[in-house]
Amino acid sequence: MSLACAADFAIASEDASFTMAYTRAGLTPDGSSTWVLPRLIGTRRTLDLMLRNRALSAAEALDWGLVSQVVPAAELAGAVDALAAELAAGPTEAYGLTKRLLLLSSTEGFESQMEHESRAIAEAARSADGREGIAAFLEKRKPQFGGS
Repeated sequence: MSLACAADFAIASEDASFTMAYTRAGLTPDGSSTWVLPRLIGTRRTLDLMLRNRALSAAEALDWGLVSQVVPAAELAGAVDALAAELAAGPTEAYGLTKRLLLLSSTEGFESQMEHESRAIAEAARSADGREGIAAFLEKRKPQFGGS
């Protein structure tokens, strides 16, 4: 479960279940779950999972925001491959800048976050993918990103 929480995207088989079983064994959670999980689902739900060791079905994990998508077990590998291909074909530098902005947003004030955004969009606009994205928009065509 900690690995799924730390991932940017998590696709689960409909047969999957998720549990934090540390306290059942007399241990405390690890794998950054005490930092990530409350930010994803809130403190009360995190306490419920960590203290009661309740198992969540894949459907509940999707509803709670722990996973991005649930698919039939037979389609899991294909769904993962499709997501990987989609992301690889996209503007990867813009993706990285966006993730950095989202991570900063939990510790920055509004004005400083706006400054980070201004710098990030300027940086992205200077990149090859940014220039291609703008050109494609103006030419009303699908962009062909190269990953830079």
